[in-house]
Amino acid sequence: MIQLLVFVFALATLSPTSAYHPRLSKPLVGDDGRIYVCSNKKLFAFESNGSISWTLHIDYRCNVGMAPVHGGFGKIYLIADNRILRVKLENSGTSEPVAELFFGPEPGQQVEAEIIGLSVSTLTSTVFINIKNRGLFAYKSQGRLLWSIGPVLYKFGYRQGCRRNVTDCSFASVPVLDQCEGSIYISNTEGQLYCLSTRGRHFRWIQDFSYLDRNFTITPGNNGRLYVTVPVRELLLALDVFSGNVLWQRSIGPLSKADSIPVVDSNGWVSIGSLDGFLYSFSPTGDLKKFSRRNPENYVVQVGSFLDCSGFAVYTSQVEMEGKVSHAAGEYTAVSAIRPKVALLTMLVPATGSIYWSENNPGQLTSSLSKSNLSQFVVDEEILLAFLAASNQKLASSCSQARTKNVSIYTGNERVIALFLLFESTVLAILIGLVRFCCSFWAKKKLQDQGLGSFLAKRNSLQLKKKALDRTITELERKAAEEAADREVLEKLVDMSKEREGIQRKLSTSYSLGRDKSESHEKSMLPLQRGNTKSFSFQQGARRKNMTMFHTMSDTSSCSSESMSEGESSMHGNKDLETKTLMLEDSSNSSSSTEKFRRRSFRRNH
Repeated sequence: MIQLLVFVFALATLSPTSAYHPRLSKPLVGDDGRIYVCSNKKLFAFESNGSISWTLHIDYRCNVGMAPVHGGFGKIYLIADNRILRVKLENSGTSEPVAELFFGPEPGQQVEAEIIGLSVSTLTSTVFINIKNRGLFAYKSQGRLLWSIGPVLYKFGYRQGCRRNVTDCSFASVPVLDQCEGSIYISNTEGQLYCLSTRGRHFRWIQDFSYLDRNFTITPGNNGRLYVTVPVRELLLALDVFSGNVLWQRSIGPLSKADSIPVVDSNGWVSIGSLDGFLYSFSPTGDLKKFSRRNPENYVVQVGSFLDCSGFAVYTSQVEMEGKVSHAAGEYTAVSAIRPKVALLTMLVPATGSIYWSENNPGQLTSSLSKSNLSQFVVDEEILLAFLAASNQKLASSCSQARTKNVSIYTGNERVIALFLLFESTVLAILIGLVRFCCSFWAKKKLQDQGLGSFLAKRNSLQLKKKALDRTITELERKAAEEAADREVLEKLVDMSKEREGIQRKLSTSYSLGRDKSESHEKSMLPLQRGNTKSFSFQQGARRKNMTMFHTMSDTSSCSSESMSEGESSMHGNKDLETKTLMLEDSSNSSSSTEKFRRRSFRRNH
């Protein structure tokens, strides 16, 4: 298989390479503006002017190929002798940093596993560690294991991951964290890319890039995009973080290293330098801009760019090479050169194409750095760009000048997010309603006295009884509306209506499913007692007739006794005179029908 052949030269402009000048690891630009690097068994914190702020001795030899990792809340993590150390930048009670062993064997114990890489979620205080041939492990910052997972997962009877080779398949890359999406991205030895949730051990999606190459790098865009760089193929791909589908694919020219990664600025533009001398910058939709301050024929860009303090501008370095030669070898490009001559340092904004600063190396800034503590170490372009990005004395206004107006960098699935927020709001409203209902229901007095089972049984019994009364009352109302209705029917209707009203009152108050309510003062359907007179009114459904019953007790001064004839009064003798009169009022009936109904009632009494 043809490989990409590239001759890369370190640019040591501040100090000569010698046995007395140790090499620094990849740098980390901290939130406090300091640059953290390690060398041998020491961790250094540099100020942006090149002076050493403090030095911490550690018991293990650090990995210079991996930069320290920001851990949030004044902590950083670094890999040393296949162990993970946690450094607290300020110890309690003092300003001196302190290092402690976070993961791995104790001093003197044999190392059994190789750590490929780590990442830290500052939002969830979780550390994700990829251990070779073992899998991905998630630890809380206190050291407690949350979960672990390998590259193969069996779910619902199907196998996910490593579809070609299960035996020799393992995770092979540094776990890359997307803080905005809450996702982890990691690749395996078979060329597959995984997306996992930071909160659980399951795969969101798996994308296979083995048709391009098994080795690629991953860069989160934190804008709904994920970028995959394939150095051998000279390709940059943009993926949708929700589905893993490829949105666009672009050529970028030959790269200097197999682990070359682009940088994504706050405008959503992704930039990466190439050995052809250009800086390739792509918009979120894949539009290309190529930048070069000099004729790219003899120049190369061999290290990654760094973001400015604003997040909108990037620092890049073009190196002029002596005897640069490029030639194609099949599908690949090989670049070779004799030695570097001079470097051109540039700060630009890819979204607008504006160049804010440019200087040769050595120049005014690099000359001042050469007189600082950096002169004690071997400094290459990557270290130099880190110091430029952390320095604000050069262009104090660059952070405000580099900003572009009304730039929307999030290009994810806004419709899905809007639907999710709507669904979340609906569920929240339902939950609030359920909580209020439960609080009211469980506070009921009857429920507390009887218990839930007895309460529901009593409520069901009342409901069944009310339905039976409704059917009976409907039949009685039909009979009462007819001319043949007698006194017994009407009295029975009154009693049943009274019983139904009592049941209805219980169902709506003591035995309701909500909170206890006070009895309503609606118009009663029961007989009303006013002195010696009782009345009951109801409405017949279909015929829309209003019926009123009067039950008048005997009294020597009552209007009822006066209305009766003299012969009728004498028939009762000394007995108590009791007259019951039923009057049916209808808007269509005349006074004659009322008199006729009264005479019929009188005859029944005799």
